[in-house]
Amino acid sequence: MRDVLYWMPALGVAARHYLPLAEALAARGIAVAIHEWRGIGSSNRRAGRHMDWAYRQLLELDMPAGIAVARGQWPGAQYWIGGHSLGGQLAAVYGALHPQDFSGLALVASGAPYWRQFPQSWLIGLAYVAAPWLAQLVGYLPGRRIGFGGNEARGVIDDWARTGRTGRYAARGMAGDMEAKLAALTWPVLTQRMQDDWLVPQPSLDWLLGKMPLASRRSYILASGDLGNAPADHFNWMKTPAAVAAHMADWIESAT
Repeated sequence: MRDVLYWMPALGVAARHYLPLAEALAARGIAVAIHEWRGIGSSNRRAGRHMDWAYRQLLELDMPAGIAVARGQWPGAQYWIGGHSLGGQLAAVYGALHPQDFSGLALVASGAPYWRQFPQSWLIGLAYVAAPWLAQLVGYLPGRRIGFGGNEARGVIDDWARTGRTGRYAARGMAGDMEAKLAALTWPVLTQRMQDDWLVPQPSLDWLLGKMPLASRRSYILASGDLGNAPADHFNWMKTPAAVAAHMADWIESAT
């Protein structure tokens, strides 16, 4: 196998939902290793009052462990990293911390959560205050009940909301300047934004890309016609990912 994509899911989305993407890329000769978030899907842990974690555990423990398994499976391949939504953000951060480990970054329906980059920004900003408060009160964010993400750990929501409020990436307990690392990244970056995606408006994506000024970029905006006439929103592309996979495969081929 020549190329492997290490893929990070969106917040609260189990790895199995990206199997159609993995199959479409495999048909183009690209292997895909799909990360499973701690606390989601096949993970043997669940967030609760007595079990908590944050970006530090995801970036320093879980992602390195998953990537090591993938490298053991395909030891001689060229590796790419990418993700959907929050997965794309943490793929960018992890890649910036380990730039020698990958050849490029692929983002699908992903952008920074900074509140000023959204319509009705005051409402988004309020959510970044309310979500950590609710997570502390309940012991975890009850995403399944409120319709946002999964049941998420307090620490993850705290780190996510801090980025939403400040526009900057940081993780409690992690040393180093993530923003400076992102600014030094020189990889090629592929972005695919969904036309009807209110969770990632264009300014949100632009804010994330602005953190990587040295990276070369290729960008696409996908419309309903690219997704079998389904709405081009934050999640529908996962069911009909042929166009997303084709752009990704072409980009990988041209970048190698």
